[in-house]
Formats: sequence, structure tokens, C-alpha cells
Amino acid sequence: MQVTGTVLTTRRVDAYHALTVVAPGIAERFRPGHFVAVAVGGARTSSLTRRVFFVHDVKPDYGGTVEFVFTVRGPGTEWLAERRARDTLDLVGPLGRPFPLPRDPVGCVLAGGEYGSAALFPLADALQRRGCRVDFVLGAASADRVFGALRARRMGETTTLTTEDGSVGMRGKVTDVLPGVIADVRADAVYACGPMAMLRGVTAVAVEFDIPVQVAVEERMACGTGVCMTCVLPVIGDDGVTRMVRSCVEGPVFRGERVRFDDVGTIPFDALGAPGGGSRHAG
Repeated sequence: MQVTGTVLTTRRVDAYHALTVVAPGIAERFRPGHFVAVAVGGARTSSLTRRVFFVHDVKPDYGGTVEFVFTVRGPGTEWLAERRARDTLDLVGPLGRPFPLPRDPVGCVLAGGEYGSAALFPLADALQRRGCRVDFVLGAASADRVFGALRARRMGETTTLTTEDGSVGMRGKVTDVLPGVIADVRADAVYACGPMAMLRGVTAVAVEFDIPVQVAVEERMACGTGVCMTCVLPVIGDDGVTRMVRSCVEGPVFRGERVRFDDVGTIPFDALGAPGGGSRHAG
């Protein structure tokens, strides 16, 4: 649904910005893994495409609020970072396919990279309500880009932090420590959100341990509703056929082993409908 929401609070979280917006309809329908598409630039802007952000938090205050986290990457997010309390924003949401939850209590490792970690906290809440154990592995290039470390320590049974420069936690990447965490806690499943390179590595680790992995991809989206086709990526279906699917509609959550990470940004020759003849494999 599309709403005009009033900005309730803005805050700086190290290298990131967090905006809380009053949006009752979106908050009511939200499930972990959903995202919102936000119009930027104001009424007279030339910025036609929305910016999409995973929802970090939902609260019942003022009929329902949603918080999303972002970093400034260009004019659109720069404009968004300048918003203040009582400003209004045009939001569409909740969008996408949310994280699937296990039927029974299991041990889950939640792996997050940079501000992609924001999507994991409502997921952790939902998992814990089902009696699941939650352990966090969060990482980024530097300490100011590791999002949610304090909250993770409060929520998780264990929290492991990594930074590439060694400024906090262990020096290295999430994928460097993930095997040890999975083994130590005897995890049954992995959930991840962050840069594509991290998701590729996390998936490889989970496959090695023969446990399911769900990844929320951070593919660039222009509309968030499946119209523009800018966020397509190759995913293997239940029938074994590779299709170019829309991250914003069929995703953003996918089974990690189904995403052809090596081919992201291309159309594989064997994809359904590709010039290489993928169409002849269709049922």
C-alpha cells in the first residue's frame, strides 16, 4: 500500500541514518524480510525512481511505525538524510517475500553485513517467539559500519563481530568465522542479509555444512513492485530450470543455494528464454 507518513524521529547510527516513520498500514502488514520503497527529492524533484530499504523495526506507537536504515550513496539518499521530524515521506510497502520461519524450534545463525544487518533483528524476534535459538555474526569493513552490535549482544545467545580492518571484533570477514560459529552452536539453519559477495560466501559455508540457508539480496531496485525489471537475477526453480526472477517480487528472500551468484548481472545461456536455448528445457 502507498502511504504518506510523518517522520517521527531521525538518528545517526555511526556511518548510517535511521528514520522512523508513522505508517500504520505498512506496520500492520509487515513481516521480517519485507522492505519499503521511498520517494525521494520532494514534489518537484527529477528523481523519478524510489529508494528501497529493509525494515529494521516496527512498533505500535501512533498506530504503527516503521524504521529503516540507510547510508548516503547519492542525491536521493542525501535528500533523505536531511529529513527531520514532522516532515512527510511517500512510502510503498510492505513489499517483497519475507523470510520463511521454521515450523519447530531450531538453532539459527543470523549473518549480517553492513546495514543489511538491520533486516535480521525483526527476524530474530520472530524466531525467538517460536522458541528458536539465535546466534549473530555481524561484519563490515570497519567498526562504524557494523550495524546493530549492541542489540545483537542483547538478543543473541552469542554474537561474533568481524571487521576487515580489525577495529572491532575479529579481523576478517563474516565468512571467515561463520564455519566455527555453525559448528560450535550446532546450527540447524542460516539466515543472511548483506552485500552479494557476502551472501555468496555465506551460502557456500551453509552448503558445506548441509544446512538450509535463506538470503535476503541487496540487488538494486528502481520501482520495488516488479514493473521495471532492473533487479532481476538468475535463480534455479524447483524444476531445476534457471529463470531471471525479480528480486523485489519473487524475492528479496531466496534459498541461497538456488541463487546463481556467479552469474548475477548476466543472463546465463541456459536460463529460460535466453538465446542459448534455455527455453527448450521448460516443461
